[in-house]
Amino acid sequence: MVQLPTKTLTINEFINRFGDNYNYELIDGELIDLEPTGIHEQIAAFLGRKLNVEIEKETLAYLIPYRCLVKLLGTETAFRPDIIVLDKNELSQEPLWQQEPVICRGESIKLIVEIVSSNWQNDYARKTEDYALLGVGEYWIVDYLGVGGRDYIGTPKQPTLTCCLLDGDRYKKQLFRGRDKIESLTFPELELSAEEIFAAKKLS
Repeated sequence: MVQLPTKTLTINEFINRFGDNYNYELIDGELIDLEPTGIHEQIAAFLGRKLNVEIEKETLAYLIPYRCLVKLLGTETAFRPDIIVLDKNELSQEPLWQQEPVICRGESIKLIVEIVSSNWQNDYARKTEDYALLGVGEYWIVDYLGVGGRDYIGTPKQPTLTCCLLDGDRYKKQLFRGRDKIESLTFPELELSAEEIFAAKKLS
């Protein structure tokens, strides 16, 4: 078990000590335990597989790295998305990519997917704001347990996928549930419903 530091960390300290540890990210110098579960990983694996099929089918110049940090320049924050789709044509402009899997530019990111766990406030509030300011064009919040606040997913609370599309420096949001077909600008040909994604949590 990793013992959490009692003091705040700089970006460089975090990358050096926890860059290869998938369980942690850094927000304002504070080490955040992502607390992933097996079910969380099942959904991430399912979605990653589906998106990779679309990349192959449409011969898109995208890639989904196994591990990647999103560093917000000028801050002590580095997010670790559950899934990140990168534009290969933009990676030559990334200042750190040749040395380590760290992205600093919104232009390099086609899509980020966060799968909601216990730290749902970060996914719905903090990351929504920061990803928009970074210029990430599309951001999905996959709330397979329906634990997000009522202001985000409504009442009664239920499993919901929130698709955020950048409009200026803010996101316009669309909620998908049940048999709703996901509408994505990054993957316009994607044939996938919300319930198919949520069904990936089943063990059989």
